[in-house]
Amino acid sequence: MDPIDNHRKREKGVLVYPVYSRRSGGLSVGINLFPGEKHCSFDCPYCEVFPFSKRQWFSVEIMEDDLRLAIASALERNIPVRDICFSGNGEPTLSPEFPEALERAGCVRAELVPDAELVLITNGSFLLNEKRFLLITKAAPYFDLDIWLKLDAGTSLWYKKMNRSVLPFEKIIEKIKEFAASVPVTIQTMICAVDGEGPPKEEAEAWEKLLVDLVSANNVKGNSVIRKVQIYGKARPAPEDPKASALPVSYLEERAASLQAVLASAFAGEKNRIPPVEVYP
Repeated sequence: MDPIDNHRKREKGVLVYPVYSRRSGGLSVGINLFPGEKHCSFDCPYCEVFPFSKRQWFSVEIMEDDLRLAIASALERNIPVRDICFSGNGEPTLSPEFPEALERAGCVRAELVPDAELVLITNGSFLLNEKRFLLITKAAPYFDLDIWLKLDAGTSLWYKKMNRSVLPFEKIIEKIKEFAASVPVTIQTMICAVDGEGPPKEEAEAWEKLLVDLVSANNVKGNSVIRKVQIYGKARPAPEDPKASALPVSYLEERAASLQAVLASAFAGEKNRIPPVEVYP
């Protein structure tokens, strides 16, 4: 399986899809738990997954075989594998196959590419499910799982525009704070315009305050449990275009600089608690 520069192959029913990832900085081997159709608890207008339906089901056995083949192909061509990533056509933690798939992927990573990251890209809805919450809380340190946790909004109004979920914003934020107090996470924030309008000033300020609250939670070593903050822009076509549209790179950089300034002020003298803020236009 050759690396590809977009994610369209996952909509053709593949379970494993190598891609060049701007946020990973190289080859990411994606795992798709929903090869038959999109399955997500959010309905983001910027989502790049186009409508499709195939009579295909996920199989952990096929996933493991394909994962080994994809990694072997990359290694044979001297292409470093930066990470193995659970993403695909929706929210990975909604799949009943997720626990076993995670275990098998963790074993393959340890065997073939121990220096690669194991990543879970999630919208955080699993936090409202007690069993999944406990599962991932335990799995994160065991597999050294890098959890890329979505936080697109600081207010319920912008959350309704960006994520359009029936899940209550306030409850999700409460559970994110609880989870991030003990499990290191990478915060991922999509910043784009919706219906031609970007996030208002009060939204940006509320988002920054949430990040300060999260960084305030310390682990036992006294370091921030926020590994990094990823600000990324709309870079791929989406089914609902032009409802969501890209904002200028300069705006994303301004938001990053503003957050860095707020964190530096809030944690003056405690630089080890301040996570890096990265921009991916």
